[in-house]
Amino acid sequence: MTLPPRHIEIVPVPPRTKDGDFLHLTLAGRCLAFWDGTPLPEDTTCFRVPRRHLAVPAAGLDTLAGTTADGDLAGLVADCLTVLAAETRRPGSAVAGHLARSAVDLLGVLVLELLQPHGDHRDAMLPRIRTFIEDHLDDPALSPEAIARAHHISVRYLHKLFQNDGTTVGRWIRRRRLDTCRHELDNRRVTVAAVAHRWGFTSPSHFSRTFRDAYGMSPREWQIRAR
Repeated sequence: MTLPPRHIEIVPVPPRTKDGDFLHLTLAGRCLAFWDGTPLPEDTTCFRVPRRHLAVPAAGLDTLAGTTADGDLAGLVADCLTVLAAETRRPGSAVAGHLARSAVDLLGVLVLELLQPHGDHRDAMLPRIRTFIEDHLDDPALSPEAIARAHHISVRYLHKLFQNDGTTVGRWIRRRRLDTCRHELDNRRVTVAAVAHRWGFTSPSHFSRTFRDAYGMSPREWQIRAR
């Protein structure tokens, strides 16, 4: 069975020359390694993953070549890849595609954790994510899942980025929306309902409750006070 190339593929052997489009992994038992061009034992399973799905600069991925991953997360990735390899041998497997997506998500988290000592990837990723949130504040469908998908990272890693910064994804979105609404309400010609709708709140009543919790007064009271 062939897996969707956009996720992960099992290949007979990695290419002899460097392929800048893919990251190549090897799995022997539970030993997970990043291939560096050396010969491999016969019992090794080889995988390749499109680099673009890992949201890491090529130079960072190149530093992993020849290293072996260990620890709980690496073991989890290895287990997922082992099950994935077994599923591909079953004709018509209904779960292989789901396993492939999960494997790439887990691998993305592993790669980012491994690269932190080589230059904190978080410092570059978090401002980019915040900019994305600012650009999509008016989208009611803005969610951790949508943000993670747009940046080719797992939801788990997205939450970790904001947790390390002392907040959560949901709180950050809510705070930025409320700040924007607060400034817009200073304009006497806008209505509370219009502001709520424009900035992604599901209903005026939900917006009013959230606004009061944050600022101690309703949006209407804020608007009157601003006048």
